[in-house]
Amino acid sequence: MGRDTPLLEIRNLHAGIDDVSILKGIDLVIKPGEIHAIMGRNGSGKTTAANIIMGHPDFEVEQGDVLLSGEDLLELEPWERARAGVFLSFQYPQTVPGLQVGNFLRKSVASIRGEGAAKGAEFGNALKGAMETLDIPRSFLSRYVNDGFSGGEKKRFEILQLLLLRPKFAILDETDSGLDIDGIKTVAAGVNSAIRGTDSGALIITHYSRILEHVQPDKVHVLMDGRIVATGGP
Repeated sequence: MGRDTPLLEIRNLHAGIDDVSILKGIDLVIKPGEIHAIMGRNGSGKTTAANIIMGHPDFEVEQGDVLLSGEDLLELEPWERARAGVFLSFQYPQTVPGLQVGNFLRKSVASIRGEGAAKGAEFGNALKGAMETLDIPRSFLSRYVNDGFSGGEKKRFEILQLLLLRPKFAILDETDSGLDIDGIKTVAAGVNSAIRGTDSGALIITHYSRILEHVQPDKVHVLMDGRIVATGGP
């Protein structure tokens, strides 16, 4: 894919939930290697946009298109979107007692990237490098998924998955929420490592500008009442 060809393209997207319109004509183009950010108040439609891209069944698309590398995402089930390369970092990650982090990561990589990527030195080296980037100790792998994790550990775990799964397109929903400045710097380093210099792309959804100081997105969009009212670049 050329760098001028859209990776993610949203065209005139209208969407809502329970017969309430939330997004009222969103247009957005993200190219390979780019990181964009959407900012806005609560209720502006930021998380709705994330849910529509990922295919949350409670949200209804009224009009418009969402394309990934030219493929119509709206025709795919959520699991098919994940297989196609869409990744969502959850604002409130779920706890899975009894499932060890190491096993979860290996099975996730096998499911998305193939069995070969989850075996031997390739997986071990990728895991070691990602954990070092995020300052995660090896003991983390034997813990259960998000069970007893602090807020910062949950956020780091989401970015650890991003680094290992290597999706085409990542949506990071409030990934900086509740983090101190050191946590923000660490998460930002993980995002930059995953996206910069690759053909992947990312959309950061946030209330705050703090993480943007360390990620330095290519464009920032301001969402208000379901519409993008301003866009700026570096």
